[in-house]
Amino acid sequence: MTPFLTTGRGSGGGSTQAWLAPPGVDVLLRGEHGRPFDLLGVHPGPRPDSAVVRAFMPGAEAVAVLLEDQALDMTRVDELGLFAAIVPDRCFRGYRLRVTWPEATLDIDDPYRLASRLGELDRYLLAEGTHHDSYRILGAHPLRHEGLDGTAFAVWAPNARRVSVVGDFNGWDGRRHPMRLHPGCGVWDLFLPAIGPGERYKYEILGADGKRHLKADPCARASELPPANASRVWADGDYRWQDQAWMRERGHHQGLTRPLSIYELHAGSWRRHPDGSWLSYRELADQLVPWISELGFTHIELLPISEHPFSGSWGYQPSGLFAPTSRFGTPDDFRYLVDQCHQAGIGVILDWVPGHFPDDAHGLANFDGTCLYEHADERQGRHRDWDTLIYNLGRTEVVNFLISNALFWLREFHIDGLRIDAVASMLYLDYSREAGDWIPNVHGDNRNLEAIAFFQRLNNTVHRELPDVFTIAEESTAWPQVTQPPEHGGLGFNYKWNMGWMNDSLHYFRHDPLFRSHHHRDLTFGLTYAFSENFVLPLSHDEVVHGKGSLLGQMPGDEWQRLANLRLALAWQWTYPGKKLLFMGAEMAQPAEWDHDGQLDWARLEQAGPAGVRQLLADLNRHYRGVPALHQADCDASGFFWVSCDDHTNNVVVFCRRSHDGELVLVACNFSPVVHHGYRVGAPMAGHWRELLNTDAAVYGGSDVGNLGAVNADDIPCHGQACSLALTLPPLAVVVLAPEAEPGAEPEPPDG
Repeated sequence: MTPFLTTGRGSGGGSTQAWLAPPGVDVLLRGEHGRPFDLLGVHPGPRPDSAVVRAFMPGAEAVAVLLEDQALDMTRVDELGLFAAIVPDRCFRGYRLRVTWPEATLDIDDPYRLASRLGELDRYLLAEGTHHDSYRILGAHPLRHEGLDGTAFAVWAPNARRVSVVGDFNGWDGRRHPMRLHPGCGVWDLFLPAIGPGERYKYEILGADGKRHLKADPCARASELPPANASRVWADGDYRWQDQAWMRERGHHQGLTRPLSIYELHAGSWRRHPDGSWLSYRELADQLVPWISELGFTHIELLPISEHPFSGSWGYQPSGLFAPTSRFGTPDDFRYLVDQCHQAGIGVILDWVPGHFPDDAHGLANFDGTCLYEHADERQGRHRDWDTLIYNLGRTEVVNFLISNALFWLREFHIDGLRIDAVASMLYLDYSREAGDWIPNVHGDNRNLEAIAFFQRLNNTVHRELPDVFTIAEESTAWPQVTQPPEHGGLGFNYKWNMGWMNDSLHYFRHDPLFRSHHHRDLTFGLTYAFSENFVLPLSHDEVVHGKGSLLGQMPGDEWQRLANLRLALAWQWTYPGKKLLFMGAEMAQPAEWDHDGQLDWARLEQAGPAGVRQLLADLNRHYRGVPALHQADCDASGFFWVSCDDHTNNVVVFCRRSHDGELVLVACNFSPVVHHGYRVGAPMAGHWRELLNTDAAVYGGSDVGNLGAVNADDIPCHGQACSLALTLPPLAVVVLAPEAEPGAEPEPPDG
């Protein structure tokens, strides 16, 4: 062992040895010191005109202090790599270190002479759990600090005994760069000069359990390509957005009275290169945007793109909530995708997952040697369905982490809406649990009061700070007031997925038309609650996986009938009250269920039947967007009334949609393969009725049965209306008609 400096005394008293190696050095040398700034860097020396500089450089051969006019060799205090020197007090005004390694000599700035970047207000808000901009503090941020370029690192780990930044820049040695703890908020920080974008890093944490944990940064802006899992330093702010017009006007494009037609897709399997590799975000943008524009959707919704270790989770087990997955490129590449959508008038919704996270060793689980993000009790902290961990929403810091993440995507990536996954699993303490495997709340029931408060705070915060964006809940139960404001007892979402409509509709369509008359209630029951929430009608990815087959594959009959049934199902969805969501592949009548390791069957579009489905979907979107009666009152009971809902024998329903100013369309649906000639339905208005859409038209691949483009209303009362129409109802088809009334004519009000 290299001997300590020979003992001597200065005018300040005490041995030189004690100044160079004060108490606590042995803990530092073991890599266990939680307050490294107490020992490292520059400190008052033994005399009023002196200072002592200490540097811990394991593996270095020599270290010198570089002042303005001289270089002072430091003494090796310990063979493990502690160096120290007593220097003139002007060292307080700045110095550098010259470190001689076996392979090179480098001049560096000492991070331990620099003050913390965290201000008092930041520390207070982080401790309080109300720092909604915490992503601008936590994580890794390339910036200039005290005149030096480098990266500021900060991580929340309140129960850790020591936290260090490790990476290629220090040989992944946790002894080299231990961080400073701010006890009040539990955040550790360190500014490392000369560390810039692209550097790989993690945090080495000596946990409360006495074990060393190597963790990716929970707030990293970028990550390695899985299965590698290190975080990467990323510099935000270089991308130049071109979507200013969209951002100024998007509030006018979104709202309950506006059309909302969503194309849901998985970025990794929409389309691939011929060799099977993924499209990048930029390549996806260049091919997807024209496709969506042609189909006429108002928005796309991306399955989760936060970094995730397991591709088979489709992104629903995220480990890096602040990093767009590196599978498809950089954060700026993802910005390009959003930007291109906006410039084409297409909104972007992200699937967001605050309900659970994986227990991978590099992730949030047992982060600082304690159950920091998750519940310690598995009756609260582990999902039985997915074997994932559940956020502890009783911790204000965890709630703040999630809300800050939601705002991060909305602000930094110009996202227009968030679809929140698995809301029901968060609202119920006994979700998918047997008796004895859950803990009741303070009232003794199964409501998760912390989750309720979380959703209310999330939605209040998002809508206050970004009033022109929206949130959608995937909530699969009858939980009340999901889309009502929190001040009225609701959760505050703008929309909720209508899982009841989806289940009933698909259940009905799977039946052979011969037996559909026995299931007519599946078509009509949903209208008893259709306006209890602001609904989105979802035919999502969940309906075309796990052996269910594609939408086409779930339809009965021969090939012609299956295609007709698919066209019928799409028209049923697009004319029914509620906003629309469709998963990729349905537009080309995908024959096989979704495979996340493959791509859509693009060759299908060369066939007449699938091409007809695509044309129908484009026309449905065109009418949905262009005809106020089909979208304006999607969430308003005044916009719908039945004309005929009880003809189960013929498998027919007829209804009207109505705009706020009284504009009408009549929708007649024939769910049987039999043509109904002269089928009389009540008409709320006299005059000429024009056929806007017929899903059996030849251009869609149908048999071209219809009403020759128009029909006149007769003065024959029917279905409670003073007039009626004698329609030809094509097989397995929807016909949509709009009146061309004489000036001054008023529609008859519906019975009831």
